[in-house]
Amino acid sequence: MKHFQHFKTDISNINLPEKFTFPFYYEPHDLAKIAVKELQEYLENQRDFQHDFGLQDSKNSTAIGKMFGVLVVQNKFDEIGFLAAFSGKLADHSLPEKFVPPVFNMRTEGSFYIKGEAEIDAINRQISVLKNDEVYISLKKSFKKLIKIIDEDLAEQRKKMKISKTERKIRKKVLETSLSAEDIKNFSKKLEQESYNDQFFYRELQEYYTLKTHKIQSELDVFEQKINALKKERKEKSITLQQQLFSNYTFLNQQKEPKSLLDIFNFPTVKPPAGSGECAAPKLLQYALLNDLKPICMAEFWWGISPNSEIRKHKNLYPACQSRCKPILSHMLQGITMDENLLIENLSEHQEIAVIYEDDELIVVNKPAEFLSVPGKEISDSVYTRMKEKYPEATGPLIVHRLDMSTSGILVLTKTKEAHKILQSQFIKRTVKKRYVALLDGKIQEKSGKISLPIRLDLDDRPKQLVDFEFGKKAETFWEIIQIENDKTRVYFYPITGRTHQLRVHAAHKKGLNAPIVGDDLYGKKATRLCLHAEFIEFVHPSTNEKMSFTIAPDF
Repeated sequence: MKHFQHFKTDISNINLPEKFTFPFYYEPHDLAKIAVKELQEYLENQRDFQHDFGLQDSKNSTAIGKMFGVLVVQNKFDEIGFLAAFSGKLADHSLPEKFVPPVFNMRTEGSFYIKGEAEIDAINRQISVLKNDEVYISLKKSFKKLIKIIDEDLAEQRKKMKISKTERKIRKKVLETSLSAEDIKNFSKKLEQESYNDQFFYRELQEYYTLKTHKIQSELDVFEQKINALKKERKEKSITLQQQLFSNYTFLNQQKEPKSLLDIFNFPTVKPPAGSGECAAPKLLQYALLNDLKPICMAEFWWGISPNSEIRKHKNLYPACQSRCKPILSHMLQGITMDENLLIENLSEHQEIAVIYEDDELIVVNKPAEFLSVPGKEISDSVYTRMKEKYPEATGPLIVHRLDMSTSGILVLTKTKEAHKILQSQFIKRTVKKRYVALLDGKIQEKSGKISLPIRLDLDDRPKQLVDFEFGKKAETFWEIIQIENDKTRVYFYPITGRTHQLRVHAAHKKGLNAPIVGDDLYGKKATRLCLHAEFIEFVHPSTNEKMSFTIAPDF
């Protein structure tokens, strides 16, 4: 079995895990770590394929990183080895023997996909020929120029009509004092006729221009009808080809029950996202199940430069994605005993919330790390539920602002609706001063600065956020270094806006500080905790109008 790889490292003293890896949030088993290390050593020295990961020249516009995965398996001889895979395709479209094959190879010679792709390419060429036709280009330019002239002329005529109307009013007003009733009546009719003449002339001008544009528009329509017909044909062929492709991506589970992408995603109710089935994890499990290899544990890592929007760090481990992989893996892992889902583990159960200030209107608490501000879908325990139990007579919504579950620090709550409204207004107007302390995984060269990177939700991998300059919401953060300690940088963050995961994204993104917060399991490396703490807050008391400030030092 050419894709089954024996470990180069001695693994004889390592016990096998009792359960398979929960692929969406995990701490890799030692065997998976060794497999990752051996695959990364291969990638550093390989000559089997060509792909620019951007490790030599990060400014190359064609460079792109890629997700790789390893699956530790046991064969029928009870030998332990591992499989390797990459997500998507390599730049040279090769299939090196080091990696398991795709679930469905759409690019085999003579395949329906290549034929369909060729048909779509032929349509694209026809569209391109029409769009670049000299007559078509000339007609478009002429039409655009004519429309501009017409718009300007009609605007000028409307302006003249408006002036004439004003002049008629003035003339009528002046003459009303000196003419008889009969003369005024006759004069009014004359003015009405002038108004009618102006309107008639304007309509005649519009009709003249309509006839003038009709000839060019008719000639343009000949081209555009052909282009639109080709686009419609292309769309229909593309949809048919995509559905045929989805039906050929068939995945097994432990019982060898096949299921296509169309069935897994319940198409057409839900359309499979682009790239479904091309990720490393489904490729690895499919090969294992097809070849009677028992899955033991797995891990995935990023190799190369980070994308422009997502946050991916070279060599860092990452869980399987939510939108493409979760539905597929849910089918493939049926019947396989897995580790517990730590994402729904209630880590706050035995933690206490320290109240650092309280009066008739306010409560200020020090929220522990890994403690929800408000109830979640899976975990109900939160600052809100604890405070609701402690203060059942409170009339306000309690929560004024939030901290991420993993972030510790100062959280302000209110007991009355009036206090909530006033404090919430201060947050909206950004008059509340906040300061966070974070420990970053790396050395920062500058002393201070401002980060402006717009953020939005990653719809394909919730709850992660993306940097998106087109659709993202404005997000700004001031920062300054406190000190550098053991190749890590302690910083102050002063968020101007309050987007979800703003400080975590601004720290980790390559256009931000390019240094994830220590313990950031979404954008960096998992550790005992996320080293981000809301240390200081200052606001105006809702009834006394006195400035209030609180400082709580972090425990990291």
